[in-house]
Amino acid sequence: MRRNQFHPTSSGLVLLAAVMAVSISGCARVHNIETGSVPDDYRTRHPIIVSEQEYAVDIAVARQDRHLTLGSADAVRGFASNYRETASGTVQIMTPVGSPNSAAAAIVAKQVRSVMIEENVPADRIYITNYQAEAAFDAAPIRLSFVGIQASTNQCGKWPADLVYNTTENKNWENFGCATQNNLAAQISDPSDLLAPRGMTPIDAQRRDKVFENYREYGAAAAAPDE
Repeated sequence: MRRNQFHPTSSGLVLLAAVMAVSISGCARVHNIETGSVPDDYRTRHPIIVSEQEYAVDIAVARQDRHLTLGSADAVRGFASNYRETASGTVQIMTPVGSPNSAAAAIVAKQVRSVMIEENVPADRIYITNYQAEAAFDAAPIRLSFVGIQASTNQCGKWPADLVYNTTENKNWENFGCATQNNLAAQISDPSDLLAPRGMTPIDAQRRDKVFENYREYGAAAAAPDE
C-alpha cells in the first residue's frame, strides 16, 4: 500500500510566508506602542539639564552711605559662598554712574571687594566696572554677578490642552511634574554630580577604630551606652 506524502506547493509556501510576516508585524506594533509612551513621562517633558547661568545680587546703597551695612555684608558673603561652590571664573562688581548715589557706591564697592577676598574669592578674579544709571534713580544698586554652572529645567505653567478633553486617554497633563523637577534641580548642590560621580573619599580611620572597639566590647549594638 502506498502512503500519501505531502509535497508543499508554491502557493502553500507563499501562504506560510504571509502568516509569518503578519506575526512579525504584530510584534513590531507592540514595540512602537511601548516607545510611544515614553514622552508621557514628566522626566522627559521636564528634563533637568546642566547649563551656564548668570548669578546676580543687587546691593542697595544710599547717597549718604560710607560703609557696607551688616545686612549687605551678609548678602555679599552668601554670594561669595555661592561663587566658590559653582564657579571659578571672574566676578564683576558693577557700580552705577550718573546717579545721585554714584559717589557712595564707589566707596562701598571697595568694601564689597574686601569682603569677597576675606571669603576666599581670589583677588585677581574680582573686577570693578561701571554701568550707566538713570539720573533720577536715587538708589541705583551695586550689582554683583558671575557666570556659573546650574541645574535647571523648563519653565512651568504651560497648558496647551484643555484638561476636560484629556480624560479618556488616561494621560497626565503637560505641566504635570514640572514643579517637582524644578524643586529637585534647586536642591542640587553641585550640578556636576549629574554628569559624573565624585571620587570616593577616604574612610575615617579614627571612627572606624571606634566602631570596632565598641563592637568588641558591647557586641552587635556596636555603640557605647553613652553614644
